[in-house]
Amino acid sequence: MGSAQLPLKVKLFLAILFRPDVNRNELFEKIEEKFGKAEFLYGPIHFSFSDYYKDEMGPDLLKWYIVFEPLIDRDRLPEIKVFTNSLEHEKLFDDKRKVNLDPGYIARDKLVLASTKDFYHRLYLGEGIYGEVTLHFRKGVFRNFSWTYPDYKDEKFLDFLMKARAKYMHEIRED
Repeated sequence: MGSAQLPLKVKLFLAILFRPDVNRNELFEKIEEKFGKAEFLYGPIHFSFSDYYKDEMGPDLLKWYIVFEPLIDRDRLPEIKVFTNSLEHEKLFDDKRKVNLDPGYIARDKLVLASTKDFYHRLYLGEGIYGEVTLHFRKGVFRNFSWTYPDYKDEKFLDFLMKARAKYMHEIRED
């Protein structure tokens, strides 16, 4: 019989999809005030991987990916998603989002994203939030699933993620 044990802390990850007219400095200020200093940034990139958000948010969307310095407990993910949803709500224009915020975390063996939508590959975490393993790390590389979003399969994004994971692995070895 195994015994229950607490998991290792993880690196907070945040993907920010936004319209070009969004005040990024103001948004980043609020985010860093809540989550701490950004350690790794990738973007902004032109989001051309999908038209899913076009009707709601418009064309020519941009996306940032951020990994934050402080390690966090995994069980904070629902609280973090609730907070990012409230920031999205603050940025509504004509009842449509100008910003889409997708928090998650990087662990040794995976990238997990938070969602408000249930599906067969998501587990309920609490507070109306589900967790999805979007990528898994095996044999030295991140690997995707059939449900992995197209931008998370992009080579440049995966390079960014590998750098963040390497720093994370160094930090957890020192603890």
